[in-house]
Amino acid sequence: MVSLKSIKRQNMVKIKSLWSLTVLLMLIMTKPGYGQQSRNHMELKKFQLQSSNIIKADGKELSSPDYKAKYYWFPVNVPSTVLSGLVANKVYPSPYVGMNNMRIPDASDAFNATWDLSKYSFLPNEKNPWKDPYWYRTKFKLPKRYEGKRIWLTFKGINYRAAVWVNGHQLADSTDMVGMFGQYRFDVTEAIHQNRKNNLAVKIYPLDYPGLPSHPQLKALGPSYPNGGPTGDIGKNVTMLCSVGWNWMPAARGREEGIWQPVYITASGPVTIDHPHVVTQLPDLPDTSWAGLNISMSLENHGLKEQQGKLNVGIAPENFSGSDIHFSQNEILQAGKSKRISLDYRKIKQLVIRNPELWWPNGYGQPNIYKLTLSYTVNGTVSEVKHVTFGIRTVSSKVVDVNGWPRRDFYINGREIHLVGGNWVPDLMLKRDSTRYARELGLLKNANLNLVRVWGGGITPPDDFFNVADRLGLLVWQDFWTSGDTQGRWGKGSQKWPLQGSVFKNDVKNTILRLRNHPSLLLWTGGNEYHPRKDLYYAIRDDVITLDGTRPVIASSDGHVKLPKSWKKSWPDNKPAGFYSGGPYRWVAPVDYYNYVDHGRTDGDGGKPIYDFVFKDEAGIVSMPPYNSLKKIIPDLVPDTTLPFPLNNTWGYHDFSTDRNKIYYKATVDRYGKLTSIKDYTEKAQLVNANSYRAIFESVESQLNQTGGVLLWKLNSAWPSLMQQIYDWYLQPNAGYYYIQKANEPLHVQLNLNDSTVAVVNHQYRNRNDLNVHIRIFNKDSKEWYNKKKIISIGDHQVKDVMSLRSALAKHPALSFVDLTVRNREGHKVSHNFYWLAPNNKFEALSSLPQTKIKARVNKVANTSEPTWRVYIKNPTNKLAFFVRNQLMNDNNEEILPSLWDGNYVNLAPHEKVILTVHCQSFKKAKAAKYIKISGWNTSTQKIALQ
Repeated sequence: MVSLKSIKRQNMVKIKSLWSLTVLLMLIMTKPGYGQQSRNHMELKKFQLQSSNIIKADGKELSSPDYKAKYYWFPVNVPSTVLSGLVANKVYPSPYVGMNNMRIPDASDAFNATWDLSKYSFLPNEKNPWKDPYWYRTKFKLPKRYEGKRIWLTFKGINYRAAVWVNGHQLADSTDMVGMFGQYRFDVTEAIHQNRKNNLAVKIYPLDYPGLPSHPQLKALGPSYPNGGPTGDIGKNVTMLCSVGWNWMPAARGREEGIWQPVYITASGPVTIDHPHVVTQLPDLPDTSWAGLNISMSLENHGLKEQQGKLNVGIAPENFSGSDIHFSQNEILQAGKSKRISLDYRKIKQLVIRNPELWWPNGYGQPNIYKLTLSYTVNGTVSEVKHVTFGIRTVSSKVVDVNGWPRRDFYINGREIHLVGGNWVPDLMLKRDSTRYARELGLLKNANLNLVRVWGGGITPPDDFFNVADRLGLLVWQDFWTSGDTQGRWGKGSQKWPLQGSVFKNDVKNTILRLRNHPSLLLWTGGNEYHPRKDLYYAIRDDVITLDGTRPVIASSDGHVKLPKSWKKSWPDNKPAGFYSGGPYRWVAPVDYYNYVDHGRTDGDGGKPIYDFVFKDEAGIVSMPPYNSLKKIIPDLVPDTTLPFPLNNTWGYHDFSTDRNKIYYKATVDRYGKLTSIKDYTEKAQLVNANSYRAIFESVESQLNQTGGVLLWKLNSAWPSLMQQIYDWYLQPNAGYYYIQKANEPLHVQLNLNDSTVAVVNHQYRNRNDLNVHIRIFNKDSKEWYNKKKIISIGDHQVKDVMSLRSALAKHPALSFVDLTVRNREGHKVSHNFYWLAPNNKFEALSSLPQTKIKARVNKVANTSEPTWRVYIKNPTNKLAFFVRNQLMNDNNEEILPSLWDGNYVNLAPHEKVILTVHCQSFKKAKAAKYIKISGWNTSTQKIALQ
């Protein structure tokens, strides 16, 4: 049995920053596979695009070397939807900006007629530019190393149907390639030219049913925005359901028609290695001193003669240069046949790993990655090599009863994980790439979150998303592509949809095979807030069992949805879901979240408590972005007083839930006073964001071991929006982001708003002894009127109440500031939190806080793998410094985004110091960094030059 830790790793690449590791891997990762770059694959990126309404030639002619273009073709970089390609060529304006999306025709004729959008069609003889298919065309030449090889053409994702030709040979028609989430591979050996240019033509067809979008929010407040359109008929397709519009995103005009994932040419010998699968086991939990690996794959002989070769296996930690484990076995393959291979640790001693480096979620340990290298050789000649990255970890779950409500708990490597995170939605034009995924998921890791739910009305993201999640330790919950809004739960759509069940089932199988090796993937669910019809749900369930078998599958994301009694429930335990959707999605008083956790909600079901906060998977608020982003979202900050929402139609169009925004707006005014400007609104809104988002997490964590977790609706933004996000489309966090970061720190001190108890939350699996909890309370004039300390110890993964401040606060019914600090036995600060409280939550007095001055200096941190600065802030006065914001600015006086701060919107008691660190995710952007801008509620703005 081999000890991975015992081998000397002289060649291991030493990475000082986990984030730098991610960036490095983004540069070298294999697009079609799971790990390293292969010399035997190349990505086809440079294509030409044009409508078949203009191009009358067929695929045979377009893929012929003799084809001569009679019309202009638009150059596009694939992956690219048709819309994003046309926008890149300035045929249409960017729909992200202002009202531009209302200057692009829609795929629905009825919608175009209502809003007079047909006049914007770029086609001279067609009012709807999305009715006819589009052609993608490219030329490529094979490298010399491909000579004598078998050549493969792979499409990772098209939408919605496709037909393909290579060098005049048709490979597939629109009945062969259909559905957004399928993958397609073709043997093009006979059609390809080895020594001259090859021609590829792809005909992309629009959705079978484009769907009818809901009315945009213009001129007046309408009823609640119908998600998925007024009829939900987008659900007839197997596609991105929100492409027809949702209450946080307008309709994507072409419904994401196009080649939305990469296209590859790969080369192999006569034998290929298909669908490798690594299953890791920890048989003696809680003992993790050894792990067993089971590896399976298919070997297929595409040649005309028998192959007598060797299957070679190598396994090592990802950053180890070499192979810790390697072995071979003979495999004979008959001509034209495939063979299933299973390698079992109970029979092969090399597959027993001593002292494995386990994969852990963010906050619980390191997300260690291993690499598996498989090759098949004949007489020393390599036929094919496959690289797979994986993590050694196990997933399990258990359902427990809480007040008659099932709650599902999840375990990684035998340890219960308190799940904190949120929901993920796709980009309006599907333009995220590996860099964008790395930056957005990096923001989530930096916020101390550990779970991303990929929402079922969107997409299953590309490989790049999961590769980043693996390396950052972010768990992923993946819904399949149905929703109550389009499958009939709320009187729209039908559970008979999608109409082509075979397409859905094929895409399910493809998705499971593509994602099952990722350690980040936690569970599968059948759909968003509903379940698919029986045959589709059973297909999902059966395929997860047979093709994966390592993680749960649950019918619906919403435990409020009851399956018919005769149906099988979750696998493997046949229990209910144990988590619950349903919001609230509007602003509520922060203390209400504590009541939901402690006593259940009573806003439905005839007043009977609803205990769905035992594990809440959708809850959130509107969350206004900071002013510097608002200026980008709404370029024309000019008010129209005839409209019921702030400013103008651009505001209304980028705010699809103004009914919720009205509540949020009213809460801001009621709590913080009359607004003097839009800038004043956005600044006061950050106080609302901070308190609300903090309360969502702290309320659940006040009952750490009585709740399964909480997920926000939602984390990110599909486009520049004013809706439900902790960072916006420009990657600008709002204040709520940093108060979430604080709430989910490993050891955390908090003030429970329901009973004014100070508590310490230990998220870690280790005891913390001799902690000094220091509690101070100040009045509006910064006079300290309460000061107490208490030494406590706290067990692993526990909550410890320290003391109640209820009576103390009742004696001083005025604006108060509660300052909480925890220091360890060495005197180092390990947690700090700060609250502002007032009778009836009237905080107008904040506007008249005494002005104070702070001092700051900045040092560049040496020998770091990414640009890093440390900011030292000191409050030398007798006055509080409130809500101090820090920004990394470039030489154009714009904030560098994203910047990873380890704290922001901070508060300093009199004579207090704070040290903040900021990392810049881009070396290119960091070169333009000029100064740190520091501004506060009651401090003047400073610019501290970078050293």
